[in-house]
Amino acid sequence: MVVERLIKWAALVGRVGLVAGMVAGLVTSLATLVIVGATFNAVQAGERQNSDAMINKAPVNHNLLKETQAVVLMYHHFGVEKHASTNIRLSQFDAHLDYLEKEGYEIWPLRKIVKYVEANRVFPARVVAITIDDAYKSVFTEAYPRLKKRGWPFTVFVASDGVDSHFPAYMSWPQMREMQDNGASFENHSASHDYLIRVMSGETEKQWQVRIRADILKAQRRIEEELGRSSTLFAYPYGEYNTALATLVAELGLRAFGQQSGPVGLGADTRSMPRFPMAERFAEMADFKQKVASLAFPVLAVQPWDPLLSAPVNPDAAPQMRLHLAKSSARLAQLSCFVSGQGRVDVKWLDRADRLFMLQAPQPLQGGRSRYNCTAPSTQPGRYYWFSHLWISN
Repeated sequence: MVVERLIKWAALVGRVGLVAGMVAGLVTSLATLVIVGATFNAVQAGERQNSDAMINKAPVNHNLLKETQAVVLMYHHFGVEKHASTNIRLSQFDAHLDYLEKEGYEIWPLRKIVKYVEANRVFPARVVAITIDDAYKSVFTEAYPRLKKRGWPFTVFVASDGVDSHFPAYMSWPQMREMQDNGASFENHSASHDYLIRVMSGETEKQWQVRIRADILKAQRRIEEELGRSSTLFAYPYGEYNTALATLVAELGLRAFGQQSGPVGLGADTRSMPRFPMAERFAEMADFKQKVASLAFPVLAVQPWDPLLSAPVNPDAAPQMRLHLAKSSARLAQLSCFVSGQGRVDVKWLDRADRLFMLQAPQPLQGGRSRYNCTAPSTQPGRYYWFSHLWISN
């Protein structure tokens, strides 16, 4: 009897234990579902929050990307309609600044970009510098308040004779000192703002060198006297240079910029780095977006480097340019090249596998300044590689 009761009691306990185990398992499952649900809701909320942030601000992951170029913009006049060829309308300039801010571009001092180029150091994504040539008064009255409000650095290339002569169109040294206290940098644009490559009638090469060296050093001295800081950068007046002038500028310890378009890539020749000119007809937003997102062709060699055209053997023929490119993500099958005043022209591939091609305008170039511009889409949607070569025909 005792044994039978013990057996029944054991069976009952076993059934109760089974039920208890089942209940415990059910409770655990319910708890797990609650935790998982809460976690899922939190993740959804986080994704919505991140999505909203990406809509309202530049994507955070841009800061994680690395690039081999930066874009340098060049302005002159602001809201001065009588100088349409070098003026930017204020509505255009405001749109440029708003876009750069909205899209998360980093605005760097120009000297910092040059340091990265010389050190062959990669940039974070979306680096832009703002430069302004000549030191006109509208820089102080219009550009400066807008840039100061955003706390953005910018660089003004000063033609010092215009300032010293108190020309009404130019800023004053006291105005530039105020700007320097609020993010502006000032660099050398020569004293005279003359056509520096031109040799005067009867002038020898040596005499030309002495005259141009004195011109550049005069501006260098005046900037240091008035602003207390030596220039390390130079912008060629009118964007014109040749090998002789570029060599002289380099010997003075200056890194130089022209006005040929394109981004500044690592390994760029610091005797003539490119900038994108921003004037009314080249500054509409569709073009601006393409330019600030552009990529630098990795140029191994360009021949000829000197843009100044000597008397041609055949005056009826335009100059030839050979461009040798390193490997990149450029879709070279879609390479397009253009000539000032002549539109799109065909390229001749000399060695497609080695990315070497030749370009020649079908008609002689017009007098003055002309350009060969080449672009190609990249594997990054909406982004194009860009290269421009200047020609000067006197």
